[in-house]
Amino acid sequence: MKRIIAITCCLLMVLTVGAQKKEISQAKTYIKSGKDKELASAEKLMTDLLAKDSANRQNPKIYDTWYEAVMKQYEAANEKLYLKQKYDTVQFFGLIRKLYQIAETLDTLDARPDKKGRVRPEYRTNHARQLDVLRRNLYYGGTFQVRKAQYADAFSFLSTYLDAASQPLFQGYDYLKNDTLMAQAAYWATFCGYKLRQPEETLRYHTLALGDSAKRDFTLQYICEAYIQQQNDSALAAMLTLGYDEYPEHPYFFPRLADFYTAKGQYDDVLKLTEQGLKTNADNQLFLLAQSIAQLNAGYYDECLKTSERLIALNDTMPEAYFNIATVHLNRALKLEQENEPRKNHAQLVKLYQDARPYMEAYRKLAPDDKKRWAPALYRIYLNLNMGKRFDEIDRVLKTLNI
Repeated sequence: MKRIIAITCCLLMVLTVGAQKKEISQAKTYIKSGKDKELASAEKLMTDLLAKDSANRQNPKIYDTWYEAVMKQYEAANEKLYLKQKYDTVQFFGLIRKLYQIAETLDTLDARPDKKGRVRPEYRTNHARQLDVLRRNLYYGGTFQVRKAQYADAFSFLSTYLDAASQPLFQGYDYLKNDTLMAQAAYWATFCGYKLRQPEETLRYHTLALGDSAKRDFTLQYICEAYIQQQNDSALAAMLTLGYDEYPEHPYFFPRLADFYTAKGQYDDVLKLTEQGLKTNADNQLFLLAQSIAQLNAGYYDECLKTSERLIALNDTMPEAYFNIATVHLNRALKLEQENEPRKNHAQLVKLYQDARPYMEAYRKLAPDDKKRWAPALYRIYLNLNMGKRFDEIDRVLKTLNI
């Protein structure tokens, strides 16, 4: 019985090999014709073989014949473009990407050790030479798809372009050293990952992308967004810090880094950031505003008043500066009230509410829709200053807010 099974297996193997040889031979006949339809038929014969039986995927000759069929299609397409004949640009670039994919798979098979452990790739030198000449078109195909907002396809082209640097097929070409477009290609791949909201793709080439100095600030932003998506707080903080160090007045890095520390209650860290920024530009209103808020949150009231007054001197339409000054006075009043000595502190409390009033009223004027912030504050002020009509009006406002 075992003998019968063995004979059957051998027979099937012979038939399979025979079928492979027949279809490879037919494909080569199609390739020699050079006709578009027959070149497509040759490719289909090979892809059908690969799909039909997983054992066929171990046969380098199938991949080599497939490669030859696609190369002939590329040459025909290139000739049409040279002669300014109509041809699908996307399809043209796609042929080059396909050549790379076939050749890299074939090279893996071709580089397997023989029975004596020797590695003697048969196709590598010729394929690498051919594909090196075509490689720049992968970059152009990627950027072409970027312009069309086809980011997934663009990423595929660009990743093929970039990954060639680490492929054994191209050993000796040293693209990382010799190719001046590597950093730009990595930037566009990072951009595509960002647009696709796929953090793994965004980060895949980010180190190389940072080498594109012209777009480094954008690359840093995309990396930060990827870390936000991954909820990687430590990596996010490090990258925001790097971005802020290099681009202190950039609108992206400082606000997010300040928010990051504020959310953790690390107000002194926010103040260090603002001090760093103000060394770059002492009148930067964003730095001053963040400093004012951090000082308020940390309880550095005298410093908050000073910073906020400076902000108003620079820009008297900034609502937050008025709010912070009023809040300082209200917080100090609340602390006095907690001493529960109304007679002793009466005059001082009245003074604090009087000082708070014009700033909170200014805030109301500048931010009329922010009722949840100014209405409770003005309620306290008018109540403690015995301002009946104004108190009644604010009371009505509060009732509409249900707070």
